[in-house]
Amino acid sequence: MIIGASSGSSFFLLIILAFVVLYLIVVRPQKRRQLQQKQLIDELQIGDEVLTAGGIYGTITHLEEERVTVEIAPQLEVSVARRAIAGVTVEPQDEEADETEEAAAEADEPEHDESSEPETSNEENRG
Repeated sequence: MIIGASSGSSFFLLIILAFVVLYLIVVRPQKRRQLQQKQLIDELQIGDEVLTAGGIYGTITHLEEERVTVEIAPQLEVSVARRAIAGVTVEPQDEEADETEEAAAEADEPEHDESSEPETSNEENRG
């Protein structure tokens, strides 16, 4: 009887372990995504460029409790539910900022000294 009791408790422990793994892999990340989406919707402001769940890009022109008015073209506005906002689009960086970052990256790279390399012709490389 003692042997049967220990296998039953190990099975019960295995079931508990499976639920813990399921929680860590599925439930917890889903709750985190829901919290991020709720925070995004709560922080919407007029002038934000957004993407709707339907795939339409636009700029917020008016906010209400449950609705958002989005301008999708000049003088063309649509009203969508707040929960239909899939994300706020990020403005691309200015060209000056990109050039400054590239210059900094090039300055960090070691300079390549071409005179120190032995010169080889294509024929030497083939043979």
